Amino acid sequence: MSNDFEREMVVCMNRFFTENRMKGFAYRLKQSHFNTQYVDIIVDSLDPAYYLAIECKSLNGKRLYFTSNFHKDKDGVHQVDNISGFVKYTGRRGYLAVEFRGQGAKNEAYLMPWTKVLEFFETSPGISIEEFRRCIPLERVSGGYRLSCLNPSE
Repeated sequence: MSNDFEREMVVCMNRFFTENRMKGFAYRLKQSHFNTQYVDIIVDSLDPAYYLAIECKSLNGKRLYFTSNFHKDKDGVHQVDNISGFVKYTGRRGYLAVEFRGQGAKNEAYLMPWTKVLEFFETSPGISIEEFRRCIPLERVSGGYRLSCLNPSE
Protein backbone atom coordinates (compact mmCIF):
# COMPACT_ATOMS: atom_id res chain seq x y z
CA MET A 1 0.00 0.00 0.00
CA SER A 2 1.14 3.50 -0.72
CA ASN A 3 1.71 5.68 2.32
CA ASP A 4 -0.28 8.51 0.70
CA PHE A 5 -3.44 7.61 2.61
CA GLU A 6 -1.53 7.53 5.90
CA ARG A 7 -0.16 11.01 5.20
CA GLU A 8 -3.62 12.24 4.21
CA MET A 9 -5.04 10.83 7.46
CA VAL A 10 -2.42 12.65 9.56
CA VAL A 11 -3.29 15.92 7.78
CA CYS A 12 -6.99 15.14 8.24
CA MET A 13 -6.69 14.57 11.98
CA ASN A 14 -4.52 17.65 12.54
CA ARG A 15 -6.95 19.74 10.45
CA PHE A 16 -9.75 18.45 12.70
CA PHE A 17 -7.95 19.73 15.79
CA THR A 18 -7.16 23.09 14.19
CA GLU A 19 -10.68 23.66 12.85
CA ASN A 20 -12.23 22.78 16.21
CA ARG A 21 -9.64 24.76 18.21
CA MET A 22 -8.71 21.67 20.17
CA LYS A 23 -5.39 20.52 21.53
CA GLY A 24 -4.21 17.34 19.89
CA PHE A 25 -1.63 16.09 17.45
CA ALA A 26 -1.55 13.19 14.99
CA TYR A 27 1.65 11.68 13.60
CA ARG A 28 2.78 8.65 11.64
CA LEU A 29 5.00 6.10 13.26
CA LYS A 30 8.20 5.46 11.37
CA GLN A 31 8.29 2.00 9.88
CA SER A 32 11.37 -0.08 10.56
CA HIS A 33 12.19 -3.59 9.47
CA PHE A 34 13.48 -4.51 12.92
CA ASN A 35 10.86 -2.82 15.12
CA THR A 36 7.23 -3.76 15.58
CA GLN A 37 4.78 -1.13 14.37
CA TYR A 38 1.38 -1.78 15.89
CA VAL A 39 -0.59 0.97 14.11
CA ASP A 40 0.04 3.55 11.40
CA ILE A 41 -1.00 6.73 13.21
CA ILE A 42 -0.87 7.85 16.83
CA VAL A 43 -3.02 10.73 18.03
CA ASP A 44 -2.08 12.37 21.31
CA SER A 45 -4.46 14.56 23.25
CA LEU A 46 -5.14 15.30 26.89
CA ASP A 47 -8.80 14.66 26.08
CA PRO A 48 -9.26 10.86 26.35
CA ALA A 49 -11.80 10.97 23.51
CA TYR A 50 -8.96 11.93 21.15
CA TYR A 51 -6.19 9.71 22.54
CA LEU A 52 -6.20 7.42 19.49
CA ALA A 53 -4.50 4.66 17.55
CA ILE A 54 -5.42 4.46 13.86
CA GLU A 55 -4.65 1.66 11.42
CA CYS A 56 -4.93 2.69 7.74
CA LYS A 57 -5.87 0.55 4.77
CA SER A 58 -6.20 1.74 1.19
CA LEU A 59 -7.64 -0.74 -1.26
CA ASN A 60 -9.37 -1.35 -4.56
CA GLY A 61 -12.73 -3.01 -4.47
CA LYS A 62 -15.71 -2.82 -2.16
CA ARG A 63 -14.65 -5.13 0.66
CA LEU A 64 -11.83 -5.36 3.16
CA TYR A 65 -10.69 -8.92 3.95
CA PHE A 66 -9.02 -10.02 7.17
CA THR A 67 -6.85 -12.57 5.36
CA SER A 68 -5.54 -10.50 2.45
CA ASN A 69 -5.62 -6.91 3.76
CA PHE A 70 -4.02 -7.71 7.13
CA HIS A 71 -0.90 -9.73 7.89
CA LYS A 72 0.47 -12.11 10.49
CA ASP A 73 3.73 -11.41 12.29
CA LYS A 74 6.74 -13.75 12.40
CA ASP A 75 5.11 -15.62 15.31
CA GLY A 76 1.85 -16.11 13.41
CA VAL A 77 -0.12 -13.52 15.39
CA HIS A 78 -2.75 -11.78 13.28
CA GLN A 79 -2.40 -8.01 12.86
CA VAL A 80 -5.90 -7.45 14.30
CA ASP A 81 -4.86 -9.23 17.51
CA ASN A 82 -1.64 -7.19 17.75
CA ILE A 83 -3.52 -3.92 17.29
CA SER A 84 -6.15 -4.97 19.83
CA GLY A 85 -3.43 -5.67 22.39
CA PHE A 86 -1.80 -2.31 21.71
CA VAL A 87 -5.09 -0.45 22.10
CA LYS A 88 -5.88 -2.26 25.34
CA TYR A 89 -2.38 -1.83 26.77
CA THR A 90 -2.10 1.89 25.98
CA GLY A 91 -5.67 2.91 26.76
CA ARG A 92 -6.08 4.51 23.34
CA ARG A 93 -9.30 4.40 21.37
CA GLY A 94 -8.71 2.39 18.23
CA TYR A 95 -9.97 3.14 14.74
CA LEU A 96 -9.60 1.57 11.33
CA ALA A 97 -9.36 4.14 8.53
CA VAL A 98 -10.17 2.66 5.13
CA GLU A 99 -9.93 4.28 1.74
CA PHE A 100 -11.82 2.58 -1.07
CA ARG A 101 -10.11 3.65 -4.30
CA GLY A 102 -11.87 3.78 -7.64
CA GLN A 103 -15.40 4.03 -6.27
CA GLY A 104 -17.08 6.35 -8.74
CA ALA A 105 -15.64 9.77 -9.42
CA LYS A 106 -13.94 10.06 -6.04
CA ASN A 107 -12.34 7.74 -3.55
CA GLU A 108 -14.36 7.07 -0.40
CA ALA A 109 -12.87 6.90 3.09
CA TYR A 110 -14.29 6.07 6.50
CA LEU A 111 -13.31 5.59 10.13
CA MET A 112 -14.62 2.54 11.94
CA PRO A 113 -14.24 2.15 15.71
CA TRP A 114 -11.92 -0.73 16.57
CA THR A 115 -14.62 -2.37 18.73
CA LYS A 116 -16.76 -2.70 15.60
CA VAL A 117 -13.80 -4.09 13.61
CA LEU A 118 -13.42 -6.79 16.28
CA GLU A 119 -17.09 -7.76 15.96
CA PHE A 120 -16.59 -8.38 12.24
CA PHE A 121 -13.26 -10.13 12.81
CA GLU A 122 -14.96 -12.65 15.09
CA THR A 123 -17.92 -13.31 12.79
CA SER A 124 -17.02 -12.78 9.13
CA PRO A 125 -14.16 -12.92 6.62
CA GLY A 126 -14.29 -9.19 5.92
CA ILE A 127 -16.17 -5.91 6.03
CA SER A 128 -18.15 -4.49 3.11
CA ILE A 129 -18.12 -0.88 1.97
CA GLU A 130 -21.79 -0.70 3.03
CA GLU A 131 -20.79 -1.39 6.64
CA PHE A 132 -18.14 1.33 6.49
CA ARG A 133 -20.75 3.76 5.12
CA ARG A 134 -22.62 3.30 8.44
CA CYS A 135 -19.60 4.59 10.33
CA ILE A 136 -17.73 7.91 10.29
CA PRO A 137 -17.35 9.37 6.78
CA LEU A 138 -14.32 11.36 5.70
CA GLU A 139 -15.10 14.13 3.25
CA ARG A 140 -12.85 14.34 0.20
CA VAL A 141 -11.27 17.80 -0.01
CA SER A 142 -8.35 19.33 -1.85
CA GLY A 143 -5.20 17.64 -0.59
CA GLY A 144 -6.88 14.80 1.26
CA TYR A 145 -9.77 14.27 3.63
CA ARG A 146 -11.72 16.23 6.22
CA LEU A 147 -13.23 14.82 9.41
CA SER A 148 -16.28 16.79 10.55
CA CYS A 149 -16.76 14.89 13.82
CA LEU A 150 -15.21 11.84 15.42
CA ASN A 151 -18.41 10.64 17.05
CA PRO A 152 -21.68 10.64 15.10
CA SER A 153 -23.34 12.34 18.11
CA GLU A 154 -21.00 15.39 17.90
